[in-house]
Amino acid sequence: MRLVPLLVSGVITIGLIVALNRPWGSVPPLGSFLSPQHGFWQNAEPADQSFSLDLNFADIKEKVDVYLDDRMVPHVFAQNDHDLYFVQGYLHAKFRLWQMEFQTHAAAGRLSEILGVGPDSAILNNDRNMRRLGMVFGAKHSLEVMEKDPVTKEVLDAYTAGVNTFVENCTQSELPLEYRLLDYTPEKWTNLKTALFLKYMSYDLSGDENDIEYTNAKSVFPKSVFDKLYPEQPQSVDPIVPKGTSFPQPLVRAITPINADSAYFGWKQPAPVHPVSKPDKDNGSNNWAVNGSKTASHSPILCSDPHLGLNLPSLWFEMQLHTPQGNAYGVSFPGSPAIIIGFTDQIAWGVTNSSRDVKDYYTVKFKDASKQEYWYDSSWKSSVVNVEVFKVKGGLDFRDTVAYTNIGPVQYDASFTGGKRTAGNINLAVRWKAHDGSNELKTFYQLNRASNYDDYLSAIQNFSCPGQNFVFAAKNNDIAIWQQGEFPDKWDRQGDFIMPGQDSVYRWQGMIPQGQNPHMAPDYPLEHPGRDFVSSANQLPTDSTYPYYLGGSYNVYRGMLINQYLREMSNITIDDMKKLQTDNYNLQAQIALPIMLRHIDDNILSSEEIKYLDLIRNWNFRNDPDEKAAAVYTLWMDLLEAEVWSDEFESVPKPYVFPERYTLIEGMMKDSAFTFADNIKTPQIETLNDVVVSAFKKAVPLLVKSDKDGKLEWSKYKDSGIRHLLRLSPLSRFHLTTGGGADIINATKQFHGPSWRMIVQLTDKTEAYGIYPGGQSGNPGSRYYDNMVNDWAKGVYQPLWVMAAEDAKNKKVKYKMTFQK
Repeated sequence: MRLVPLLVSGVITIGLIVALNRPWGSVPPLGSFLSPQHGFWQNAEPADQSFSLDLNFADIKEKVDVYLDDRMVPHVFAQNDHDLYFVQGYLHAKFRLWQMEFQTHAAAGRLSEILGVGPDSAILNNDRNMRRLGMVFGAKHSLEVMEKDPVTKEVLDAYTAGVNTFVENCTQSELPLEYRLLDYTPEKWTNLKTALFLKYMSYDLSGDENDIEYTNAKSVFPKSVFDKLYPEQPQSVDPIVPKGTSFPQPLVRAITPINADSAYFGWKQPAPVHPVSKPDKDNGSNNWAVNGSKTASHSPILCSDPHLGLNLPSLWFEMQLHTPQGNAYGVSFPGSPAIIIGFTDQIAWGVTNSSRDVKDYYTVKFKDASKQEYWYDSSWKSSVVNVEVFKVKGGLDFRDTVAYTNIGPVQYDASFTGGKRTAGNINLAVRWKAHDGSNELKTFYQLNRASNYDDYLSAIQNFSCPGQNFVFAAKNNDIAIWQQGEFPDKWDRQGDFIMPGQDSVYRWQGMIPQGQNPHMAPDYPLEHPGRDFVSSANQLPTDSTYPYYLGGSYNVYRGMLINQYLREMSNITIDDMKKLQTDNYNLQAQIALPIMLRHIDDNILSSEEIKYLDLIRNWNFRNDPDEKAAAVYTLWMDLLEAEVWSDEFESVPKPYVFPERYTLIEGMMKDSAFTFADNIKTPQIETLNDVVVSAFKKAVPLLVKSDKDGKLEWSKYKDSGIRHLLRLSPLSRFHLTTGGGADIINATKQFHGPSWRMIVQLTDKTEAYGIYPGGQSGNPGSRYYDNMVNDWAKGVYQPLWVMAAEDAKNKKVKYKMTFQK
């Protein structure tokens, strides 16, 4: 009776094989995608899957044991560096291969190869932007430096060999799901790919400057107004290096060109370009360390939580790397060797972004359309013209001509004005510190072996770009922090706008000596008695007495609140640090809201408006998940900014940026007759009362709707989530219950926030805790794909188990991998 259905089924299956193995546009051949033998079904891990393996590879010199614990964290025990980094590369590829390759394709401007041009050519434009910015250009320069150093050359070679060993032995059924979805296969890893990944981190952490936006604002506003809108420094400042610190005389001094201000502000030409994309301006972090005088254990505690985009697979991969010469635990970047944030047997370290401006734009005058020559210092100089070829999935190759000057690549010209088509003809070359060769990998290699302050200081001096605040603590009770990087020695406002590229006087004249970078060394209590902590949260590194121009864009409120808490705390425990690292108090609102409430009159409000005003009047200033008042404040403040600035900026060419929020708050604090409250488009003169009330009245209908929809509680209003790198909803996590916010210590926004939380207490036996929003596996079919997300959202931490070789029989060990010849 079943013969006919089986025959029919067989005919249908044959037909499906023929039809479904044809690629349809950007859709993969569904036959191979659905194949039980090789398709996506192979990515579903059975609950009892074992990860224990005995592997034999010719590249291994001595036996390596890898113990995988109950969270799938590898504890790698090798006898030499070559094997250590070979195995790290192999494990990164085993668990995160697609992510590694996708991110380096993005850095290299190669996404069109696997995604096509995208709607409105968005993907191709992004690729062009990354090439024109000089990502590959800079990565090649850094690779030259890394490969000239025999230590980092060996590390890179071993890591690359490990990745490629996995790739070469990976069967089709083992390929990550995303390769099947996009219908392509992995290519060989190279040392350049690692350099590209590290350069991508430089882009994410030093690519957010406002030269173009400020140039457009400058084209409308006179200097007196511009300086009020965009002051060089906030007035509310609690810097990394405490106020009142005396700084030595500068060893170098940039010479300001004659009539620089008139040259800057007399030049009113806007910039007819639109950046394709910019890193999130809140890419940053918190870190701090307290010495034993403040802790219950009498030992230092160090905390670090980098704030970055929240994606799946996760940015980080947790590991322990052990050899007879060193033992490091923490998180690594899939795509790069070493532990990036973590601790050794004697010290711990963490990083935050410096927020300094190391990327400037210059106009270029070409002799003719060939771009073969450009005018510089009164003569024509030869440029280098490259033709970039972009492979486009499902389409023809695209060719783009990019000229390189002695400034750098010409990122914008008539053929490429960025994300929007804009009339105008301007050639803009970009000078970015990330273009220069450097060896950041050596910093992490040495930190992974560091045992004291001198080791730490020696390690970080290799770090050039992006500028970072490296916090340090050691078991001998030393704590320290250095703002480390190579920072241009600039005159005031240099690089805040597009600069003339025809005259060398506008070029960078040198770098600030490393020893004069802002820092607090272990002997800092001599100048600041009673200061028993160091911290940073992307705020200004110093007060205005620092002898060099800082530039950049800084957070005010997180650092201020962290320092306030740390000054008051004593007998600190790890639980205290967990509470601090996940704190939801809104200091910005505590400062701004009383001013806003003083300028609103209940008598002109409706009963419904008073309802929401009373809600915020009784607020505890906490951005906890269930707080409705946090949403009321956020929307009110957003609309108040628009009320204050929109009229002034109506005539400013796009793109532009409104002044920082602290500029508005400081302006309201010191001046009840706040000049910018007036709407210059109306005949009457508006006051602060008028704009505060107007913003509130505009907010209420939106608040009512959110309330009726059940989305006014802060967690639902903010609606945090973690998106897959391809923005595929089924592979993402949405609607997480979280508090926090951009200016909150718990800096969780919608798709951005603490990407790794770490607390290390440097007692005789190190005690450490950490968590990140994801899981160790990049496979959506694995139970280890997102198993830490819920705990992360709740502020729960996992103990970080530093394994010893004699712990091989410990019940925490779930699987063992052995690598040998």
